[in-house]
Amino acid sequence: MFTSDLPGAPMSNGTVCCVVRSWLTGHRLVSLPFSDHCEPLVNGPEELNSLLSLLTQQQGNCGWRYVELRPRSSFDREQSGFKPERTFYFHSLDLRGSLESLFRNFHKDCVQRKIHRAEREALTYEAGRSELTLEKFYHLMLLTRRRHQLPPQPLIWFRNLITCLGDRLKIRVASKDGQPIAGILTLQHKGTLVYKYGCSDARFHKMGGMAMLFWKAIQEAKRAGLDEFDLGRSDCDNPGLVAFKDHWGTTRSMLTYLRYPAQRSGSERERERMHLAKRVFSHVPDGVLAMTGRLLYRHMG
Repeated sequence: MFTSDLPGAPMSNGTVCCVVRSWLTGHRLVSLPFSDHCEPLVNGPEELNSLLSLLTQQQGNCGWRYVELRPRSSFDREQSGFKPERTFYFHSLDLRGSLESLFRNFHKDCVQRKIHRAEREALTYEAGRSELTLEKFYHLMLLTRRRHQLPPQPLIWFRNLITCLGDRLKIRVASKDGQPIAGILTLQHKGTLVYKYGCSDARFHKMGGMAMLFWKAIQEAKRAGLDEFDLGRSDCDNPGLVAFKDHWGTTRSMLTYLRYPAQRSGSERERERMHLAKRVFSHVPDGVLAMTGRLLYRHMG
């Protein structure tokens, strides 16, 4: 935690950060790794400027490659030295209306009919944090990450999340005749339900498993008295995912990550390496893909 308050004074502002130490991607300070957004807690622009100034000083003193902030809201950074690094779409759903009004706002073809299709297919639903539920979810995660040409998060990462977060974490799985076909992992914080991970078997997409899981999550959030469903960030060049989230009657805004000092533009050689790596990831066996995730994931975030 960084704060601009004097030592011994009551804390009135701050931002939570983690130091990422990696021989592969470099040492850096991030607020927060593996989080879609993390808002600095300040009481106005003066405190914010003091906090940003502190972070820039620490970057030089500690020798970090850069400092990255992931605020949900935009703020004046003209004098801070922080520059926009990456931009995403962010979707959230206001849960304060009735379930009936929420359902009416879903896209008729892309959401409502898929929920009804899942009912006709007699898909089964399970939710929890057991090892068996996690194994079903992780099998679907392997399929999805291969489809996206990326290594998966390590299985131990999800086990650690379950251990640390307990009943604030829930895995939901939809199955057809005992075969898992879709899964989502959500987190709960205060009045917000957060959609963190989703995965599926592409052979069963038409059955509406993912739509059923989102609708179940929304219904459960309403029963728990939650106010918001945070659907997280989406890459701006991923129109399929952006459209999927738009169809739930969400509000779309922008997430802009900030970095100090500014990043140099990537080279053509780096882009070629990433393209080659994705081609390899799409063809290696599951065991090798999972091992790659275990080796690389600690360097990401």
